[in-house]
Amino acid sequence: MHSPTPSSRAADTGADDSVDPPVSDALAAMLATARRRAARDGDRQIDTAHLLHSLLESDSGTWELLDGGSPQVGKLLGYLVQRSIGYGLRWQSTVEDSGAVPAVSEQPGGVPGWSPSARAALELAAERARRRGRDVAEGLDLFAGLVADPECRGVEVLRRAGVDVERLAERLRGAGPA
Repeated sequence: MHSPTPSSRAADTGADDSVDPPVSDALAAMLATARRRAARDGDRQIDTAHLLHSLLESDSGTWELLDGGSPQVGKLLGYLVQRSIGYGLRWQSTVEDSGAVPAVSEQPGGVPGWSPSARAALELAAERARRRGRDVAEGLDLFAGLVADPECRGVEVLRRAGVDVERLAERLRGAGPA
């Protein structure tokens, strides 16, 4: 479940809070879960697959946008768990670089601990929230930001599970928490 309660916290990225987008308490908890998962998996950065995993575990709005419902969510979580235990999709301990954004070392003010695609998804989430007249980003905002990068790991997982990502992106352009 997600809470519409605004958080005074910015996304904890290890950078100065004044440059990080503000997120709801529920999204802050999801980001913390993604961070713990990345550390536990031995990954150097939080990537979009970590973010997707946290969204699927915690945000019912994300589930509702998937046409396959619970079976599709189960398949997605299966791929993500396989990755966590070092089986299946082989990204562990590698840096996510979809090519959609420059590598962290090449970004002015790049954020250590976040893949470029994950950081871009978070920034797009904040932008989406502002367009909706909200002060903080929610789970669906982050999901929309993640889906906006067709080459990121999170989208690769969605595709492998049979999700029509283009249709999902279109639906997300029209969806948003109340």
